[in-house]
Amino acid sequence: MPEATHFYEPRHGHGLPHDPFNAIVGPRPIGWISTRSASGAVNLAPYSFFNAFNYTPPIVGFASIGYKDTVRNAEQTGEFAWNLVTRPLAEAMNQTCAAVPPEVDEFTLAGLTPVASRLIAVPRVMESPVSFECRCTQIIQLQGVNGDKVPTWLVLGEVVAVHIAQTLLKDGIYDTAGAGHVLRGGGPADYFSIGPEQLFKMRRPA
Repeated sequence: MPEATHFYEPRHGHGLPHDPFNAIVGPRPIGWISTRSASGAVNLAPYSFFNAFNYTPPIVGFASIGYKDTVRNAEQTGEFAWNLVTRPLAEAMNQTCAAVPPEVDEFTLAGLTPVASRLIAVPRVMESPVSFECRCTQIIQLQGVNGDKVPTWLVLGEVVAVHIAQTLLKDGIYDTAGAGHVLRGGGPADYFSIGPEQLFKMRRPA
C-alpha cells in the first residue's frame, strides 16, 4: 500500500503551517547579488531563487519577488555580480536582507568590503572567495498559466569573468566541499552548509 500523502492545489492554499514549496526545491544556492544604480549607489542583497542555467556561455539567474533595487539597478546598468556565501559569511549575508532605503549601503551595514571588478562597474564582496561578474541578457516578468503577470522578475546574466580563491582549487579542481557553501532551505529560518561528509561520487554511464 502506498503511504498516505498530503495533496493540495497551490491556488487553493497548502493547508500547512509553512509553505513546503521552497523546502522541496532546496536547498538552493544563494544569489548574493551586488549591483550599482545609474546614479552610482551600491546595493547588495541575497536572493533564495538563484541558480545556473547554461554552460556555454555560462548563464546564471535570480528571481526577485517584487521589483526591488537589485532588479532596477541591473536593468539600468545591464550588470550585476554574484558573490558566494560561505559559512563564515552567513551572518553578514543575513544583515544584507534588511529592508533599507536605496541610499543605504549594505556593504557598510554588514561590515563588508567592496572591491572593484575587472570587467564591470559593479563591486564584488572582497570577503567572498568566489565571485561572478555578469552582464544582463534578459529580464523577464513571470506570468501564470492563465497569462496574468505576477510581481516577480527573473534576471538572467552571462558570466563574463570569474574570481576563485586559489585555496579552493585542489589540483586544478574546484573544491565545493571545502568552500563551505551556504544554501537556503525552505523553513522560515532554515539554511544548510556543505562539507566533505556530504560528498559522494557517481560516474555517468558510458
